[in-house]
Amino acid sequence: MADKIWFLVMVPMVYVSLAWCIVWVIVKIVDIVKTPKLPYTLRIFPEGTRPEDLPDSDWSGAILDAFTMPSVRRYKPLFWFFLIVFHVSLLFLLLAHLDLLPRINIMPEKSAHMLGWGAVGVVVSVCLLYFLFRRFRTPVREVSVPGDFLILVLLLGAAISGCVISWGNSWTESGFVMTKADFGLYLSSLVKFTFADPREFLSGSHYPIIGTHVLLANLFFLILPFSKIMHFAFAIPLNKIRRG
Repeated sequence: MADKIWFLVMVPMVYVSLAWCIVWVIVKIVDIVKTPKLPYTLRIFPEGTRPEDLPDSDWSGAILDAFTMPSVRRYKPLFWFFLIVFHVSLLFLLLAHLDLLPRINIMPEKSAHMLGWGAVGVVVSVCLLYFLFRRFRTPVREVSVPGDFLILVLLLGAAISGCVISWGNSWTESGFVMTKADFGLYLSSLVKFTFADPREFLSGSHYPIIGTHVLLANLFFLILPFSKIMHFAFAIPLNKIRRG
């Protein structure tokens, strides 16, 4: 019975959650694009400067602002530091998951270690803990809603379960019963839509940990389009509007 439940979580639910996320992200973007144009500009002008005296900004400045967040750095340097570290760590996590696929070998093909040797997951977890506890303090607490806490808890749970998986391969002598190659076969079966039972590739007592990690990731994708994390789709356009 348990294996049937984990199959539903690790195969059909993956497709459903990703399709749900993609569809609703597109819907949200289309809604924003179809919104009537504002009759005034949102651009921020230096004091004593007329709008017509300033040159038009190109997209490069908007992209740079979106990734470096200069306004956050100016007024909340500690928060900015954790944001930068978190986003850089997410890039490494993406590469680490891509590395699990059989034909992508960022780490040596026969290596039992995950990219980052488990350290990336620790950094992400620390950043998420900071973001979570920060929401209990004034003035952030007053503008926080239950969905903000839910999305952070889901991300933190996914990060910690991912850490356990990575630590098992990188920080112990015997490692997990399941290897990086086994994870790769599971991901490959998802990409190829074979609907194979993950038990064919992932065996041993650590199987529920993988299932829990996938379940939390699925729940995250289901909620993402309705959370504040949707800012990733609008960060660059909004910075372009602000700059002019």
